[in-house]
Amino acid sequence: MKRIIIFLIILMTVTAIQAQKISHIENTGSWYNIYDENGKKVRTFTTSNTELVAYSESFYIIKQGSFYHTCDVKGKRLHTFAVSSVGEILNATGDTFTSRNGSWVITWDKSGKKLNTRPYRK
Repeated sequence: MKRIIIFLIILMTVTAIQAQKISHIENTGSWYNIYDENGKKVRTFTTSNTELVAYSESFYIIKQGSFYHTCDVKGKRLHTFAVSSVGEILNATGDTFTSRNGSWVITWDKSGKKLNTRPYRK
């Protein structure tokens, strides 16, 4: 019985951690504050040499120099992209984001996999 209770506690904890989502990222001068769906601040990171480019409920994208980094809610880097290979970030939603590089629109997943490429139409 004790093992079952311990297992349930661990399972509930892991589920709660995985379910944490970004609801808002706020710039307060020298810091970005990440808030979850309950309005609780879950992470703070510096704005020094860092530009927040886009975010969704599951990840955010920052630009540092000539690189983009995708990061999870807790700030763990998921992937690093060269700006020259990605182009301009257009939007992020769910677990994906889109970018425009020249005459192409590219859909990426947050871990760096290219999902789709299509011509840009004005």
